[in-house]
Amino acid sequence: MRLRMELFVEDLGASVGFYREVLGFELERRADDYASLRRGRVVLGLGPVAKLPTDGPGLTRQRLSGDKGAGVEIVLELDDLDELRALHERCRQRTVISEPLMVRPWGLHDFRLTDPDGYYLRLTHGDAAAQSP
Repeated sequence: MRLRMELFVEDLGASVGFYREVLGFELERRADDYASLRRGRVVLGLGPVAKLPTDGPGLTRQRLSGDKGAGVEIVLELDDLDELRALHERCRQRTVISEPLMVRPWGLHDFRLTDPDGYYLRLTHGDAAAQSP
């Protein structure tokens, strides 16, 4: 099993720019209403909120009109601590970091930020199984 995450965004260009320029994702495919990005084994799809239906069941513009990222933390793991430190510095220079790079009580390094739409991201180093407090 693999995970491909799809995020619905207000400004596709701004979001593609953030994930490429700030987090180092590579653009795999781009259309007017969709972008696919990859960094290592992480595949991220971006689509505009405007292409969603106005109301009804499932994902709708109305449902996403509030805080899109509420209740979700997207965790991106890096295998190399030096790579995490370099990414932290890159992010620090290009965007607002919610929580700086630190060692957590459970022993792993991470930092946190939000993307242009408010999706909450935790960038970390280490084994996912060891990260739960």
